[in-house]
Amino acid sequence: MLNTNHSRRRGGPRRGLPPQLARAGLLGVGAALLTGCGSQQLLSIGDLSSAYNREMFWMSVWAIAFSIVIFIGVSYALFYTVRKFREDRNDAEPEQFHGNNRLETILVVVPVLIVMLLSVLTVRTMARLNPTPQNAVKVDVLGKQFWWNFGYPAAPAAAGGNVTNGNELVIPTRSPVALTITSGDVIHAFWAPNLGGQRDATPGTHKTWQIDTDRAGAYQGNCNVLCGASHANMRFKVIALDPEQYNTFLQAAQAYRAPEPAPGSAEARGYTLFMQGNPATGALACAACHRVQGTPAAGAAGPDLSFFGTRRTLGAGMWEGERAQEMLHGWIKHSPALKPGSLMPAYDGQEYRLNGKVQKAGLLTDAEIDDIAAYLRSLRLPEEANYWRDVPVTSQNASAQGGNP
Repeated sequence: MLNTNHSRRRGGPRRGLPPQLARAGLLGVGAALLTGCGSQQLLSIGDLSSAYNREMFWMSVWAIAFSIVIFIGVSYALFYTVRKFREDRNDAEPEQFHGNNRLETILVVVPVLIVMLLSVLTVRTMARLNPTPQNAVKVDVLGKQFWWNFGYPAAPAAAGGNVTNGNELVIPTRSPVALTITSGDVIHAFWAPNLGGQRDATPGTHKTWQIDTDRAGAYQGNCNVLCGASHANMRFKVIALDPEQYNTFLQAAQAYRAPEPAPGSAEARGYTLFMQGNPATGALACAACHRVQGTPAAGAAGPDLSFFGTRRTLGAGMWEGERAQEMLHGWIKHSPALKPGSLMPAYDGQEYRLNGKVQKAGLLTDAEIDDIAAYLRSLRLPEEANYWRDVPVTSQNASAQGGNP
């Protein structure tokens, strides 16, 4: 075996990768596996607070264990054969034989047994994860270019319709959450790695599966299928609350009605512009595309803004915390310039190109935009229902580009 025409010297030096280079290669591979994408927030499919990830972890343990056994067995056979039958130690003509029944039986039976065992483990895992528990919290998920809407079909709002929130999904801990996902335009994919697996959002279909976590906190989610110019910025947050806090949020959200602004205030002027726009300058009404619970605004073309003042993110996760507050004015004024492909109209009076077509923006003054921003900030849940209150916020890159509110 391995006969060659190259001359060799018994016991001579063997050439190979220098030890330093080999170690550097291993370290590089390890670093790539550990760091993944250059995200500022930890995303981990190894978060064992999720039942889905725990099941996947134990499946992986078996698969990796078998892989190690196979690797060691094949490596041993390879090196044993090379060492025993190397050319410079065996000058005689090798013995000729046909077949080895015992070896062939082993090479067939062992892989079959491994595949059968892994198949049984896979079926068992699917049987545990796929059924939707009766006690699951139900959430409807809508993905569109380039934002998310999360509705609670079992939580009717006193003001009409159901409780809905844009780009921030609030769930309870220690309880399965059944997500029914669809898309309003192209194929998207919902994935919060710490909480469970990825599922596609496909137009015209509704798929239901579960996520969960035992640990309260804020988790990063992303669209995981290329869906257009701002796919990378089609993000969302999942805020997991202890059951008592979650119930407080949900009850307040059901009873919520947008506050009525004080006459003559910036919020009152912003409310009028939000509902009516400014026809004289071609500025479209925000209410045509957005819903605000307890007001005539019932648009469905954009994310629900009912609790906008409570949210800590802007532009489908582009900015967080104080940076989101700072960017609100510019976002209202010309969101397509900040997020390629954003369908939100601009209000700076300039022409701009959207999806290959030239659009003419309406016009709002900076003071009018500030009034709309003041109205949006007033749309807050009661402080006891503020789901961000005890959750740390991870800062995001201020120069990122992103999606709709």
